[in-house]
Amino acid sequence: MAYDLIVIGGGPAGYVGAIRAAQLGKKVACVEMDRAGGTCLNWGCIPTKSLLKNAEIYHLLTHQAEEFGLKIKGLSYDWEKVIGRSRKVSDRLAGGIEFLFKKNGVDYLRGEGSVDAPGKVTVKAADGSSQTHEAKDVLIATGCVSRPFPDFPFNGKTVIGSKEAMVLAEQPKELIIIGAGAIGVEFAYFFNAFGTKVTIVEMMPHILPVEDDEVSQTLEKSFKKQGINVLTNTKVTGTKDTGTGVKITVEGAESQTLKADAALIAIGVQPVLPAGLDLKTDRGYLVTDDRYQTSQKGVYAVGDIIGPPWLAHVASWEAIQCVDGLYNDHAPKKVDVFPGCTYCHPQVASVGLTEEAAKEQGIAYKVGKFPFQASGKAQAVGDSEGFVKLLFGEKYGEVIGAHIIGPDATEIIAELGLAITLEATKDDLEATIHAHPTLAEAVHEATGQAYGHAIHIPN
Repeated sequence: MAYDLIVIGGGPAGYVGAIRAAQLGKKVACVEMDRAGGTCLNWGCIPTKSLLKNAEIYHLLTHQAEEFGLKIKGLSYDWEKVIGRSRKVSDRLAGGIEFLFKKNGVDYLRGEGSVDAPGKVTVKAADGSSQTHEAKDVLIATGCVSRPFPDFPFNGKTVIGSKEAMVLAEQPKELIIIGAGAIGVEFAYFFNAFGTKVTIVEMMPHILPVEDDEVSQTLEKSFKKQGINVLTNTKVTGTKDTGTGVKITVEGAESQTLKADAALIAIGVQPVLPAGLDLKTDRGYLVTDDRYQTSQKGVYAVGDIIGPPWLAHVASWEAIQCVDGLYNDHAPKKVDVFPGCTYCHPQVASVGLTEEAAKEQGIAYKVGKFPFQASGKAQAVGDSEGFVKLLFGEKYGEVIGAHIIGPDATEIIAELGLAITLEATKDDLEATIHAHPTLAEAVHEATGQAYGHAIHIPN
């Protein structure tokens, strides 16, 4: 069958691109070798948030029940059901995407796709059979998988990646996490909340090294208070899989050998390139032009497969940019401003420049900061850790960066992303009435604090 567009990969880039093209009246097929939704829906963003919600509730009941006037005797948990709930959530949503394919007339082709030639895609099914399809355009959205640690291969039991971490049949008593990016710290919070002894090893000076230094330091203090062993400025110098556990030798403030039931490797991702055409790459990722076209005419690529930032929402945005550029009178854009979110507790979210980046670029700026400790809503819900920190360009007063650590940070950040996109200034934020009592009021107060107008804290 001939198509206008064949999309290889059914994750946040692939399924969104396929549906968007179908909305524009094109004949579309989406090839997926695992299940609709890709890593994000099945093994990443969605199921991990389910696990983290379980952890948050359990941590609340074990640490703050008395504060809320609750008396609980014999509180326990069922590990199998904790894991099972996350799988049920993924199952429901994967089915939802398959429904959207049908509703929009997208052909869902199960199997492994390869680009044999421009406009020719072969799909190899699980039973070994294959079929070749033709299309005017091909969109590659095959994404990434967890990057293994050198000479320490994944085995699914004692050396695991994020996929295995969310379906462990037995909860480890001790866990070493190598890498303290978003994936590493989210799993650290989850396992620690349920009583696993967790050690995070990070070679950079701070955990969440891409975030604002002050935010990272605040999260590190919180994690240590929660009982997580955090080793920063620490390099892994030796690894050993004993069969029943792991031994990790590290060198930081001191040299030591860590022992645990398992090691979770969270040092990043690596691209999954489809077989077939020899396309130009950079460090393994597909190189694309301003219209997301690869080195081969008629073959496009979006999402994680074209490199950082490796974020589901960026992947979806790129897919729409690419498809609109193909079939609409639209000049595609490349990602510039985007939010980054980490769903541990306290949550972390940011958009725009950090102070470090602003200094490197020679941009003069003002900082406004408001602690959730001074927020009425945060006090009322019993979650007042953290702050909102805003950066304003000194010359025009425009928002150039926002950094939040604390309750619902990942929800509040959307307002700041819009502010940067619209080039909103401190006057715009101050003139916007924020509902009371809300956590988002902290944005208004942080703006005022930057210019000496804050009401509820000293300026």
